[in-house]
Amino acid sequence: MDQIQHTLTLGSLFDGIAGFPLAAAQNGIKTVWASEIIDDCVDIVKKHFPDIEHLGDITKIDGGKITPVDIISFGSPCQNLSTAGNQKGLDGEKSQLFFEAIRIIYEMRGATNGKYPKYIIWENVAGAFSSNKGQDFRRVLEEITKTYIPMPNSRKWAASGMVRSSAGSTAWRQMDAQYWGVPQRRKRIYLVHDFSGECAPEILFECESVLGY
Repeated sequence: MDQIQHTLTLGSLFDGIAGFPLAAAQNGIKTVWASEIIDDCVDIVKKHFPDIEHLGDITKIDGGKITPVDIISFGSPCQNLSTAGNQKGLDGEKSQLFFEAIRIIYEMRGATNGKYPKYIIWENVAGAFSSNKGQDFRRVLEEITKTYIPMPNSRKWAASGMVRSSAGSTAWRQMDAQYWGVPQRRKRIYLVHDFSGECAPEILFECESVLGY
């Protein structure tokens, strides 16, 4: 008997113009819903991904009542974390919306007895490593893992790393757009959390090829 294969599903918070859904589609992952409040962005997504359900304002979403998905992605607002911003960090008016994403994720986990989401992907500016002397990135890790995470002895976060906790495994890696065919240096942090085990480092660090970055 052929084994039934489950198609992975994605929910995209702070969706913008569907960067994560585009990447998902290219890898056989179906995006079920998205949250975005800028009308022009929503119009673009509706044109290219007409089947995506639009949930609107993230502050009004109950994670326990929306369709459960395997993966939740979120590039939360970076204005207060960027070195070019006001550097108020996660307590800033925009960047504190990170906590709304975490709320939704754990509401879904609670409503599904810990089954969904299985993974989360967080993207943000490299300035998140140094914001508030590194304390903001520590808070990111603690909110995701619900575990105390100490600062490194160096008081600086490495460009790549991982932690394990009772909530699973978490890995992060700084990437630069110039190595993906974009004619500019654009450094971003990508973080993967695997609620079910220790796959986060495998997902983020292990390549299928020796070519490229």
